[in-house]
Amino acid sequence: MHPLLQWQLAAQHRDRLLAQAQRRTLVQSMADQRAHLTENEREVLLAVATGASNAEIADRLLLPEAAVRTHVGHVLAKLGLRDRVQAVVYAYEAGLVGRRGALPGRLRPPS
Repeated sequence: MHPLLQWQLAAQHRDRLLAQAQRRTLVQSMADQRAHLTENEREVLLAVATGASNAEIADRLLLPEAAVRTHVGHVLAKLGLRDRVQAVVYAYEAGLVGRRGALPGRLRPPS
């Protein structure tokens, strides 16, 4: 096998293993911490998972936009997430959001 092909296959395998390990670590590290979210923080997490902006979340939850920004920051900090994208991944991985974006018995994504 050509050395360049070997190197490429090794890099792909390494990346795949790293992604799996990161996902597993992320879910495990956050499983217990989810219980420490306030009700508003949980609602904001679910709304973020549907792709809603801070303004949309504020309208849905009848909160000031500044409060939503604060809640998003608290959710990210408490769950050890770096951004909203990781929050969405967390919500899906934890089963908080269904495949079609429908929240079990809760908010629905914007139409």
